[in-house]
Amino acid sequence: MEKRQINKEERKVLNSMFWRSHLVFNTFNMAKMQANGFTCTMAPAIETVYGDDMEGKREAYIRHNNFFNTHAVPFSFIAGLCYAMEREHKENGSIDGQTIESIKAALMGPTAGMFDSLFFNCLRIIAAGIGIGFCSEGNFIGTIIFILIYGATQSIAKYFLTYWGYEFGTAFIDRVFSSGLMEALSKAASVLGLMMVGAMTASMVSVPVTLTLNIGETSLVVNDVIQSIFPGLLGVLLLFLLVKLIKKGMRPTQLVLGILVFGMLGAFVGLF
Repeated sequence: MEKRQINKEERKVLNSMFWRSHLVFNTFNMAKMQANGFTCTMAPAIETVYGDDMEGKREAYIRHNNFFNTHAVPFSFIAGLCYAMEREHKENGSIDGQTIESIKAALMGPTAGMFDSLFFNCLRIIAAGIGIGFCSEGNFIGTIIFILIYGATQSIAKYFLTYWGYEFGTAFIDRVFSSGLMEALSKAASVLGLMMVGAMTASMVSVPVTLTLNIGETSLVVNDVIQSIFPGLLGVLLLFLLVKLIKKGMRPTQLVLGILVFGMLGAFVGLF
């Protein structure tokens, strides 16, 4: 896989693009989504590549202000890749503007799916599980841990991906997909994410039933019976019920208020 050599000027441009890539949701809108953030990220590259060529600049800015949406981390990889393609387009014309748009659009879906699995569905849950554990004990370090695990790792990944996108170009994508590496990583991340959801449910979702049945001279605590059969069963059932209601269109705020009202009524009648 051929690697592009980076000079001092290109490194300066890439560093500027890296910092600008954190503005991925800058003026986000439902018509073009991340298009404005991507254009802002590409600005240093466009200005450097086209220089005094005002027509070339105009076309490039229009090209990169079209609809765009992906995960925030591969966002920087695609920007670095577009920088390499814009340079080839300007210097030797081996890549035309339509090809740049097509490759950019083709990468949106696959990269969003891969990195949603890795970061949003896996790392975010792990970070939240660790952070909530500390915060539930009144320890502020839980917030810091969440930011470091989930936020800082994304920023570090964005930095390297900006450079890799420019250095390796489309050859990097071809190699990753052909090797089957991303498919394996995505599947492993999904499994780990589900395990973390299960662990968080068992440790943090509690349904404290205090109902006691008096049978003759014997008292039967309902919660003790349920726990002896299936520990954490009520918490799991509550989780699946909430997921089902969300899929049917109910909003999380409605569910929170519903649980609050149900809990108060249950406590009033002696269920909780």
